[in-house]
Amino acid sequence: MTYQGTNTRSSGSEILPVPITEERPWVVFSACRDKDANIFFPENRSQEKEALAICATCPVQYDCLEYAFEADIRFGIWGGMTEKQRRRLVRRGAGAIAS
Repeated sequence: MTYQGTNTRSSGSEILPVPITEERPWVVFSACRDKDANIFFPENRSQEKEALAICATCPVQYDCLEYAFEADIRFGIWGGMTEKQRRRLVRRGAGAIAS
């Protein structure tokens, strides 16, 4: 995510930069926008299922997946797909999901 200068917002005891959404305006509609980002970098199958369940309800899931491919994001769950699922899709030649 791209961040803007010194603007911040509070997340518990941590201060986070405010994201710039001009590049990806769809982010404001994402089901994960208020979730802890660590959920999407799971350490076990249970956490993976939790993240995928959030993605399954997301109205901008396709935009997120498209962004992951365009930005060549290799880690984490994006657009309702795990790292392994995205790699498999790329190997099959379907990495360019939209033109």
